[in-house]
Parts: sequence; structure tokens; C-alpha cells
Amino acid sequence: MQIKRFGEKAEDFIFTPIEDDARINILHGAVRSQKTWAMIPKLLYLNQHGPEGLGVITGVSKNTVYDNVLRDLIAIVGDRYIKYNRQSGDLLIYDKPWKVIGARDEGSEKYIRGLTVAKAYMDEMVLCPESFFKQLLNRMSVPNARLYATTNPAGPFHWLYKDFIINEDMIKRGDLKSIHFTLEDNTSLSEEYKAFIKKAYGTGAFYQRFVLGEWVVAEGAIYKDCFGPENVFDDAEVEKRNLLGRYAERYVGIDYGTINPFAAVDILDDGDTLWVLRELYYYAIDTGIQKTDKELADLLVDWISPDAQLVIDPSAASFKIELINRGIIPFGLIDKINANNDVANGIRRLSTMMSLRKLMVHNSCQRLLEEIGAYSWDDKARMRGEEQPLKANDHLCDALRYAVLTKVSDWRVQT
Repeated sequence: MQIKRFGEKAEDFIFTPIEDDARINILHGAVRSQKTWAMIPKLLYLNQHGPEGLGVITGVSKNTVYDNVLRDLIAIVGDRYIKYNRQSGDLLIYDKPWKVIGARDEGSEKYIRGLTVAKAYMDEMVLCPESFFKQLLNRMSVPNARLYATTNPAGPFHWLYKDFIINEDMIKRGDLKSIHFTLEDNTSLSEEYKAFIKKAYGTGAFYQRFVLGEWVVAEGAIYKDCFGPENVFDDAEVEKRNLLGRYAERYVGIDYGTINPFAAVDILDDGDTLWVLRELYYYAIDTGIQKTDKELADLLVDWISPDAQLVIDPSAASFKIELINRGIIPFGLIDKINANNDVANGIRRLSTMMSLRKLMVHNSCQRLLEEIGAYSWDDKARMRGEEQPLKANDHLCDALRYAVLTKVSDWRVQT
């Protein structure tokens, strides 16, 4: 592994002695600004010279902690000195005990009840529930306990920003250090790569957050700054590129509903760009006829291409059983077709691909194009510190999000 020089802000953080750090230390700001990278040497120093006792490393899941943190840590130190059980989360760094814990939802705090924690690191802190974070603080009763965290920004109503990032009282008391990073703080990035990241996030809230590292409101139409006429193609483009003859894979994203709309999108993947070729939409209220799972399956079978890979709304249990009974889905592969329903990451993935012009929609998909234009943030949820899209006229957008987040690998939009 090639290790490049740290920027000045990262170096200051790394070389500050543990005893001079605050009880809570939060590195926040732009993507690829060296926040997580700076935590690798800090984590090793904390392991050797921090308070004695159990350490905890947490993130959205144990898998994300491994991908974001442990993979690089093991590559640098070597697996001779790091022993990790991915199932149990038990971790030894130079024979000192740590526990890796996923913090996906409000119920995750039960996993740290009863623990006595001396040191902790939270990855992607903004995605962790407030209850988990406060329970972790409660468990850190060892003298001189230290907590470190890295995060990209969210909105200014988020509990992390309101209660900690800008908490001047905690900062003055020395209980909190809040260190802000921008893209320019990472001196190892080339100008070409920085230009790529800026292009990937377009303009608006995503650009302000992930490039400038600002805690700003996401409001209004979600895709207004990243989707435009350049993302729409026609039959002439299909013929010019021979899309039907040269695609690498084909996906069908499905948002299931019987009373609510049943929606699907047919996507050609040429290995670089996704081309949404067709849409399928059935709404019982439009026709006055509510279709059964069997009738919806008939509709789908008549529409899909035989080589398409299905990606289905994870809540569509009865519909998946119907497809299994027909032999369309082998029983042993049912987990393979369940969609990743992470709304925030799905919206971010779609926005990035749209900005990079790597997600294109055929001009015949009129309902999908209307939904993309109208897809908006929920103002009421925002005031609660949550970011959610309005649940209205969003079924094709959801089907698209399911397919893209589930099937498109991270490296395709690596930012």
C-alpha cells in the first residue's frame, strides 16, 4: 500500500497527544478529505497509549466498519498483529481487546448495555442513532476515556450538529473538539480527481456538504441540480450505441404494490452507464381494478426480458412467493433479489450517477421523468432533524433506486 503525505490539519490531529485531546473528538466535513485516513494512525496510537480497557469501533454495520476502517488498518499493520472475527465483532489490535458493533437503528444501543468502555471510534457518525451514541457515552466511565468520530455533514437540524458540532460550551470546557475538513485539506489528491468529485456532486446541497463540508439544508426537488435534458436519450441513441446488442447486464427494479402502484424499470448496464429503457406502471385507482399477486406476476412476465436480473422491494414477501412458485425466482436465490433499501445512500448514489451522466432515461419513460422532476424532500421530517423524501408519486423513483443501489458497485462512483 502506498501511503501519501497527510495534510496539515490531519497531521495536527494525528500528532496531538491523547491526553491533550478532548473527551469527544469529531472530524467532520467533505468526502475524501482525510478524516478516516487520519484515524488509522490515531487509532493505533490510542490502542497503545490510550486508557486501558475495552475499545469499541462502531459504524452503520460491522461490514461498513470493515470496509471503511479495518481493511486499511490490516493492510498497514498486517494480519499478524490484528485478529478479527467478522461474525462476533471481536477484535485484537496488538493483543489489546476491541469490539466492533453495528449501529444501524435505535435498537442497536442494546449491544453496548453492560459494557465498560475505555476508548471508542465511531465511523459515519451522522448515520448512527442518537440513542446509541448517548448510551456509548454512558458506558465510557473509565478515567480519561476518549471517543473519536468521523462523519460527513447532514442538515443543520441534525442532533449531531445542534448538540455537539456547534456546542460552544462543551468546546470551551475542553470536553469536545470539533475539527472541520474540506476537500482542499487533502493535499494528496490530484487536481483531476478533485475536479471529478466536484462534478460528481453537481451543485446545491450535495455539493455544499460533500465538497465544502458544510451542514446545510436539503430542501426542494431532490434531483434538480443533477438531472437535466442531458440525461434523456431517444431511439436514435439506442441504435447509434447498439444498446440492445452490447449491454453487459440487464436489471429490473421493482416497487411492489396492489393498492399502491406497482412500478418497474428496465435498465441496460453497459459497464459504464445505466440506460433506463422502459417503465412499467400499474395503479389500481387508475383502472378501478385491483390486481392480485398472480395477475401482477403475469403482467411482469409478459414485460421483462428473459436475461433480466430482478431487484425487488424487500417488503414484497407475497409477490416473491408467487415468483418462486412460478420458477421465476429459484428459492435458494431469494436473498439475492432483495433490494438494498437504504434511502439516503440510494438518493446519493442516484444523484452522483446523474451528475456524472452515467444514468440516462429514455424519453418514452414519461412517468419516471415526471417523478424525477417532482421528487422532493419532506419539510416536516427536516424540522425533526431527519431527511426523507415525500412519500408521494415516487414509485418508479423507488424502483430505480432499488436497482441502482443494489447492483452498481461502489467503485463505479468512487467518491
